[in-house]
Amino acid sequence: MKTREDWEKSASAMTFDGRAVINGVRVTTENTSADISPVTAKSLAEVSECGQREVDQAVASSRAAFDNSWSRMSPGSRKSALHKLSELILSNADELALLDVLDMGKPISDATTIDIPGSAAILNFYAEAIDKVSGEIPVTDPGNVALVRRVPLGVVGAVVPWNYPLEMAIWKLGPALAAGNTVVLKPAEQSPLSSLRLAELALEAGLPEGTLNVVTGQGETTGAAIGLHNDIDVLTFTGSTQVGKYFMKYSGNSNMKQVWLECGGKSPNLVFADTTNLEEAAEFAARAIFFNQGEVCSANSRLLVEKSVAEKFTELVVNQAKKIKLGNPLDPETTMGPLVDRNQTGRVADFIASGSDSAQLAHGGSRLTIDGSDCYIEPTIFKNVPLQSSIASDEIFGPVLSIISFETEAEAISIANNSIYGLAASVWTSNLSRAHRVSDALHAGTVSVNTVDALGMNIPFGGFKQSGFGRDLSLHALDKFTGLKTTWIRYEN
Repeated sequence: MKTREDWEKSASAMTFDGRAVINGVRVTTENTSADISPVTAKSLAEVSECGQREVDQAVASSRAAFDNSWSRMSPGSRKSALHKLSELILSNADELALLDVLDMGKPISDATTIDIPGSAAILNFYAEAIDKVSGEIPVTDPGNVALVRRVPLGVVGAVVPWNYPLEMAIWKLGPALAAGNTVVLKPAEQSPLSSLRLAELALEAGLPEGTLNVVTGQGETTGAAIGLHNDIDVLTFTGSTQVGKYFMKYSGNSNMKQVWLECGGKSPNLVFADTTNLEEAAEFAARAIFFNQGEVCSANSRLLVEKSVAEKFTELVVNQAKKIKLGNPLDPETTMGPLVDRNQTGRVADFIASGSDSAQLAHGGSRLTIDGSDCYIEPTIFKNVPLQSSIASDEIFGPVLSIISFETEAEAISIANNSIYGLAASVWTSNLSRAHRVSDALHAGTVSVNTVDALGMNIPFGGFKQSGFGRDLSLHALDKFTGLKTTWIRYEN
């Protein structure tokens, strides 16, 4: 097993190229911005700030690849190329893991065991789907036959967040590329490096030039140029609800491109007094909010506990939080690293300060400096949280847990559903009837019973309300990137 010293030595030997990848080559732009690591507080690279010109070039390149090569390749050839890309992800796993750790602070143990192998597995899943998703031949009158095929839509614009830099990109790229589309990918400005490296690996895997272009830059410039582009057919986005609404406007102001959004969340975790193992539930409750520094859209940030066990359960969760090792993410023993940057750290600190005015701080709450970076926030737990407080209603996207007590099942459901979001929820109970009843009543895309944030590559992921629409993962994700095309043939019988 590699030590912190091993990982630091590997990191110090790396070079970083922040230039965009368009039509198979690195592109130098007029403007750049520094990519500051939350681990070292130092710049990793100067990253391209792509404007309208670069986005136009990327879209034209993707259009040419779609028209002339990728969509015209046999399913077997596309399948082979995506399998090869998956293999290259695994053979370059340490490099890709380090890129994500240095870019956004993810613990190296998570990057190497979850993110990178998960990305490769998801890509393999969609590669295998290429020749297994068939069309239809509906029933028609004699003398007629109708052929219904799934066809790729064209050029996909994909805008992904910084919390899972490589894996979120693969969530979009897997089904989009498998279906025969080409992609213009914009990674988050805070964490672009693994996506840029992925574009190079895609070329090595045999994807034609232009099949995957990666343009970097700010949301209000590069992202807007993608959203407003008249030659992009589909826009897929994971990020905040506010930005998701911008993309819907961009579509209406341009070519009415399809827009698929996976946005914010304020997921509730309901713990009933009849839960068989409260210690296990507390362990999962802590994991559900503090994993990945709480920078997870479906994080169970609202903990609703039946009043008769609320005091005991709060103590159990606090004890779990005390076990978390906050520290440099290059240390394999670290279980929680820094937040992505100083802006996000300051935003989370502001929520904690606001929460301290209205609720009782049960654990943590401090901002720390470790190895020269002040992007660390302790695992933070508030109890007796008022429903009207910001920490009870707003998506914080950090390691902050709000504990709210309830007395009845109906009250718990009411509190849980009192949110603009509907991404995920969890329910803990030993009563099977209650498990069905409560999960049916919760407005959430995924309800996990006696576990938290259940996820599988063959299970659709997405939400309701202002958490967005459409689904990532599973075969259902192909629906976003394909259209149903009917060929009706009338013949003499």
